Amino acid sequence: MRIGFLGPKGTFTEMAARGLFEQGEFVSYRTIPSCMDAVSAEEVEVAVVPIENAIEGSVNLTLDYLIHKQRLPIVGGITVPIEQHFLVNQKNSSEKIEKVVSHPHAIAQCHEFLQKYYPDAEWEYMNSTGAAASFVKDNPGLPIAAIANEIAASEYELTTLHANIHDFANNRTSFVVLSKKPIMLSCNGPTHTEDKTTLMVTLPSDYSGALHQVLSAFAWRKLNLTKIESRPTKTGLGNYFFLIDVEGVMDDVLIPGVTSELKALGCGVEILGSYPCYTLEKSKAKA
Repeated sequence: MRIGFLGPKGTFTEMAARGLFEQGEFVSYRTIPSCMDAVSAEEVEVAVVPIENAIEGSVNLTLDYLIHKQRLPIVGGITVPIEQHFLVNQKNSSEKIEKVVSHPHAIAQCHEFLQKYYPDAEWEYMNSTGAAASFVKDNPGLPIAAIANEIAASEYELTTLHANIHDFANNRTSFVVLSKKPIMLSCNGPTHTEDKTTLMVTLPSDYSGALHQVLSAFAWRKLNLTKIESRPTKTGLGNYFFLIDVEGVMDDVLIPGVTSELKALGCGVEILGSYPCYTLEKSKAKA
């Protein structure tokens, strides 16, 4: 199996992908959209992309591209612990750092550290933490540092100047597996934590109390919602759809009953996936 992930090597996405699949050909892509496009073009069978961080919230690029560009089924999910490190070339480890490079989420997750120790350093955003580490390796003469994980430090032979610089200890990122066909996950270590069904619901226009009725359709059936989030439909200001995560897999009665009830109310409903979710423990993430 060919497995696409947000690259290059040394990203948390690669960590997630290797946690979910014991074997296969791992193919890195420069951006989240290109990773998803590769599944649609059948260059790879599956794509692993980030969807939510415990500190920074949803990865809007993933959500919007999934909804508006590449409607690929979600077939699995995994949560990975995030430990960010401050990486430099050995050659400039004693120099004053003038620029910090990383993914926007990674920089935001280390805001307090940067403000305290490197308040004058410029920030430059990159497509991934792995790309930032690669950039630092390729530019040994520049007074720069990358925020990335210890796998990236090893992959790109960088020195960890400061370890565990993230602002919150319980930092986690969730990733989803996208595939055009049903697949069986051959997990290498992560723990199965829950099953989840994700729906996209569009409310009828000018309908007072529509969201309340949507939530009631789940409530009286005693279906537990683990997440509800609104995103713009991109059809006009104030127009939104809702992404709803329901605890449990798709059944023959309850969730089909919800979709039928919502459609009767005039809502648009689509099942984006019903899938198992896993958690990768810190000790296994470092393995």
